[in-house]
Amino acid sequence: SQSQQQILTSQLECVQSIKDGLLEEAKCTESDRVMLFPHQGSGAETQTQSSLKLLQVQTETLYNKGDSEDLYVTNILYEREVTKREVTGGEVTELVWKLCLAHSVSYETADLFMTLVFELRHLSLEALRALWQRSSFKCRGDWQPLIDALPSCGTEACVVLMKDLIASGEVEEDKVEYFFWSFAFVSTPTSGMIESLAPLLKSPRASQSCLLGVTALVHRFCSAHSSCDRVPAVQSVMRILGKFLGGNCTVQDSEHLSKMQLVLKAIGNAGLAAASLVPALSSCASLKSHPVEIRLAAVQAFRRIPCSVRVRDLLPEVT
Repeated sequence: SQSQQQILTSQLECVQSIKDGLLEEAKCTESDRVMLFPHQGSGAETQTQSSLKLLQVQTETLYNKGDSEDLYVTNILYEREVTKREVTGGEVTELVWKLCLAHSVSYETADLFMTLVFELRHLSLEALRALWQRSSFKCRGDWQPLIDALPSCGTEACVVLMKDLIASGEVEEDKVEYFFWSFAFVSTPTSGMIESLAPLLKSPRASQSCLLGVTALVHRFCSAHSSCDRVPAVQSVMRILGKFLGGNCTVQDSEHLSKMQLVLKAIGNAGLAAASLVPALSSCASLKSHPVEIRLAAVQAFRRIPCSVRVRDLLPEVT
């Protein structure tokens, strides 16, 4: 049938000349024929000829040990040259304007956005707040470059600014969720970050992303600080979550049950910081009058708590 007829025919022929183990010359001829209407014998044909010839062989360059002064061992993660100059709020504001004027999908836009992220890391909280007042405008397509760049900043000043914007309701709901999830990826959390975010957990309407994002930040902080449960900011977060447990996770209705499950998941997320809540978690898991969902969630909340903290008399056998 016509569908089975070959429309494109290609052929490549190369001749190579090798002397003393080196490729001296290579000549190639490539022919391509396209039959648009095979049954009529009409089509088009192209022929491409290429030639490569060895011109010279360079002798091996001796290694200069002096060059090693600028070399160092690192991982394969992307690095950016450290900015040695002082970054000003005015320069960053101009950068946001350039992003707005640049084409939405281009190498220039990507480079400008990355520069914005790295320069935000050099600004103090006061400078960031002033920048927000000048650069909170929307570009074409309702894009706000500063809103998208803040979660990738990762400094304490950026996290505090994001918390302020969440608390004041200055960002849309989908961006609020974006902010919360980004907290889990902050590489070097500080107690100041945790202290600023703790009040957000007190709201009865604290979302899943809020509880899990903040407690993931606490877990990463505790991974780098062995005595994190003694840090006031961490203690504040765990007191807020422990208060919701009420000592034994008693629930009144289905809505309260769902929130209790979420809080227990957040406590499990926090890991070592939740050591002080072991007695309460034990009660939640052991009371047979509790719904199975609550007892199971309480047991799962132990997943990141070190075995040394799981004292046998505090966690009796759950049946």
